[in-house]
Amino acid sequence: MEQQKTRAADWFRALRDEIVAAFEGLEDRQSTGPLSDQAQGRFEVTQTSRTAPDGGDAGGGLMSVMRGGRVFEKVGVNISTVYGTLGERAQAAMAARKGLPGMKDDPRFWASGISLVAHMQNPHCPAVHMNTRMFWTPHGWWFGGGSDLNPCLEYDEDTAHFHAVQKEHCDRHGEAHYPRLKAWADEYFYIPHRGRARGVGGIFVDDYCTGDWEADFAFIQDIGRAFLPAFVPLIDTRRGMAWGETEKDAQLVHRGLYAEYNLVYDRGTKFGLETGHDANAVLMSLPPMAKWV
Repeated sequence: MEQQKTRAADWFRALRDEIVAAFEGLEDRQSTGPLSDQAQGRFEVTQTSRTAPDGGDAGGGLMSVMRGGRVFEKVGVNISTVYGTLGERAQAAMAARKGLPGMKDDPRFWASGISLVAHMQNPHCPAVHMNTRMFWTPHGWWFGGGSDLNPCLEYDEDTAHFHAVQKEHCDRHGEAHYPRLKAWADEYFYIPHRGRARGVGGIFVDDYCTGDWEADFAFIQDIGRAFLPAFVPLIDTRRGMAWGETEKDAQLVHRGLYAEYNLVYDRGTKFGLETGHDANAVLMSLPPMAKWV
């Protein structure tokens, strides 16, 4: 399994590099139109670390954040590989959710993945989230991830394109995947206290393990590969559109909805904070500005 762990971590790093280059390319292409007179945004990269309860090293990663660009108001593309032992609360949650009662006897874990959240300057450009990950314990391994689109101003054609690309990549591994993952995303990204979804959906999968590591890894890679062709064409279409105070206000209110979900319901946020990962990296998903009515 050590070889598989290395391959997974290397893949998440390669995907991160590809996305960072594509996003900086979007900044370069915004040579006319809104905010084109300011400097192109560039990612600032910092090392992150996780400290074990005994003070020892427990892994870390890279936090890549761009702020105040021509296209992106704030975007983070983080990768991490962490390991150690799960605390009692995480052990109990893992045992209950994944049916792994042995966690109490041997609570070691290893996890690697990529997590991305983009908040856009132009309200016509949708915010987006994507992540893929691999998790290992002595009692089992699994993959998870997906992506979802979060526009404040919805365009049916954008939603259709985003979902079509997700379906195309899922269908490579069987036509039953996309309907199941779409329904899972609709359920997972629902905000009960608001009675609505946080966006227009996407795909989501967790605890994915068929027993065939190679096939499962190939599937999670295609979920990651779907992201750029699903998202970048939407931004190229919308980034030159004009906006005013009404559109910006709608964007800030929608961001409040997004922040509520990430702080109250998101399992990744809870896991990162409970296991001692860098808080700035975990909370990278929060928008730079938001409002509530």
